[in-house]
Amino acid sequence: MALAGLPLVLLVGTLGRIPGSEGEKETPAHFLHQTKHECLFLNGTQRVRYLHRDFYDRQEIDYFDSDLGKFVAVTPLGQPDVEKWNRDKQILQDQKAAVDFFCRQNYERGSYEAAKREERLIGRK
Repeated sequence: MALAGLPLVLLVGTLGRIPGSEGEKETPAHFLHQTKHECLFLNGTQRVRYLHRDFYDRQEIDYFDSDLGKFVAVTPLGQPDVEKWNRDKQILQDQKAAVDFFCRQNYERGSYEAAKREERLIGRK
């Protein structure tokens, strides 16, 4: 019974180090990568701004801004990707089209008009 837990302990011990780390620094076994898509609506759907933002370990590394029409690096970590994406016309075209197929389409689905309710007079007339 005591040997059943042994492989798990050894596995957890190996997750702390990733082979190939340089400079005797250990690469973290767990990291956080997030992508966020934001739509900013100014004047309904007349003026829409689309942002595609990438985060690594809770720090923004790059983003696409539809007003600028290109990717922008926030940190040096995002610079190589931004240079590659800005050279690729198809990626830029897809990101620019996101204003219509992501933002405007979801705006129309998510917006609704509340039904007007009839005012009732309670009490004596």
